[in-house]
Amino acid sequence: DGPSYLCFLMTALGVTAGAHRLWSHRSYKAKLPLRMFLAAANSMAFQNDIFEWCRDHRVHHKYSETDADPHNACRGFFFSHIGWLFVRKHRDVIEKGRKLDFTDLLDDPVVRFQRKYYKSSVVLMCFVIPTLVPWYIWGESLWNSYFLASILRYTVSLNVTWLVNSAAHMYGNRPYDKYIGPRQNAFVTLGAIGEGFHNYHHTFPFDYSASELGLKFNPTTWFIDFMFWLGLVTDRKQAPKEMILARKERTGDGSA
Repeated sequence: DGPSYLCFLMTALGVTAGAHRLWSHRSYKAKLPLRMFLAAANSMAFQNDIFEWCRDHRVHHKYSETDADPHNACRGFFFSHIGWLFVRKHRDVIEKGRKLDFTDLLDDPVVRFQRKYYKSSVVLMCFVIPTLVPWYIWGESLWNSYFLASILRYTVSLNVTWLVNSAAHMYGNRPYDKYIGPRQNAFVTLGAIGEGFHNYHHTFPFDYSASELGLKFNPTTWFIDFMFWLGLVTDRKQAPKEMILARKERTGDGSA
């Protein structure tokens, strides 16, 4: 229903526009009101706090598909999708992760605040608000609100995010770099609101769009562009067209 989908979109943006493109990759700058919204949306997503999410993600990019990758796709679909959360991290993840610099994350008061109050913010944003708002405003039953807007929405959003780590590292074409595992996967793009152009993203991780601009369906990019129009976003980084074409020629698989 409508409230569930609105909650799903907010959840997804907290991860895609927030933890991923803003805080992990610094692919654009966001003013305080937008950072506060994205942090709240990120608590709704309940996928670890921003600092932890970004720490794992930066290690994933630096050491992709090695033992130092937290969700190494070479260990199979199940491991990269969800199994990595059930086991202790490989010692390489911990050792090599210590060598990366995360001070920029803790320099942001929004990240520090969310980390300090993470558990209470998750209870409020992931479970209480999605249950109470449809009940109070739309007259939905508490039972339906809880199981649709909260539990089902949370379950779907988790699996959609995990598909970027699993399916988008195994199925699809590699028009930008055929020597790396990540692929372009249209199914993942639909579910993860624009995060399935994964071969592009691992080739040009600094690009705020995480895809070649103008490429089909990317609601996260539309959201960031809208925030730019409102004056809440600045410094959107993009890979120049000449750089993209040269890289396609040099390392692409010729599929696009």
